[in-house]
Amino acid sequence: MRVLFQGDSVTDCGRSREDLTDLGPGYPRFAAALLRERRPRQDWEFLNRGVSGNRTDHLLARWQEDCIALQPDILSILIGINDTWRAFDSNDPTTTEQFEANYRRLLEDVRRNTRAKILLLEPFVLHDTPDKDAWRPDLDPKIGVVRRLAREYAAAYVPLDGLFAAACVEREPSYWAGDGVHPTEAGARLIAAAYADAVEKRI
Repeated sequence: MRVLFQGDSVTDCGRSREDLTDLGPGYPRFAAALLRERRPRQDWEFLNRGVSGNRTDHLLARWQEDCIALQPDILSILIGINDTWRAFDSNDPTTTEQFEANYRRLLEDVRRNTRAKILLLEPFVLHDTPDKDAWRPDLDPKIGVVRRLAREYAAAYVPLDGLFAAACVEREPSYWAGDGVHPTEAGARLIAAAYADAVEKRI
């Protein structure tokens, strides 16, 4: 069972580029450990191809090599926060319409050219600083896009923005993600637990 993690820095998390089996220290490593523990008889193979800084258009540019050619049995995608972030730190926005078009192309390619079951994880931001509140009018419609696309294409969906909002009632946002975007170990473990639950129940 080949499981492919795709996304941006939240998935990449500093994984090795020399060792292509390295999952990095983030949620993919914890999710893989949970799935191996819960289903020890399954022949698992886990691959991480997250790339820091990626947006949906970057995924499109590398999709053949880093997804289709790998022929995963399960594909997870966590993308979108940089499609919002670059509008604020680089004046380089991605419209909601372009985000949806890019994402749909990725998913159509997977549907046409693989047998992968798809797990979509929604992008998220934690309100650790006032400037993150300004991202909401841009990010929330993109989260809505991912939710709609999940109904069309995905076998399972993980609502991370909502899960982190609930978690922040129990502990301060910085406990889960120091800058509101990149998870701490606690945040990575929260993602991993939701990921493993989704795979077990729906895939």
